[in-house]
Amino acid sequence: MSQSIPEKYRDLFTKRAFGSLATLMPDGSPQVTPVWVDLDGDLVVVNTAKGRQKDKNMRRDPRVAIAIIDPDNPYRYIEIRGRVAEIVEQGADAHIDKMAKKYLGVDKYPYRQASETRVMFKIKPEHTNTMG
Repeated sequence: MSQSIPEKYRDLFTKRAFGSLATLMPDGSPQVTPVWVDLDGDLVVVNTAKGRQKDKNMRRDPRVAIAIIDPDNPYRYIEIRGRVAEIVEQGADAHIDKMAKKYLGVDKYPYRQASETRVMFKIKPEHTNTMG
């Protein structure tokens, strides 16, 4: 079952609001990482480097949760539970530069390593919970 991001909370994806991404470790325990977040239609987009723990976890088990707190009002947030619908490498370098512009105010992602391959995980929301 899929669910759209409520219109009232879509602005969180245009602000410098960080997401807390929860993935599942091989033993089923949760792993949480702060991430930059974006929207592609109704899909939530997270960009990472191949080989990182969240990359491994989402490839193995597509179930995730993300909490995004409004930086202007910490009592306003959206929690999204869903599944990875797409894993995309093409365009991921340009996307991380777009995110660097939004979150850091720079044109190029400054922490890129020559050896890394960027990848986008597009997450289909199945349940949302909001406050504020």
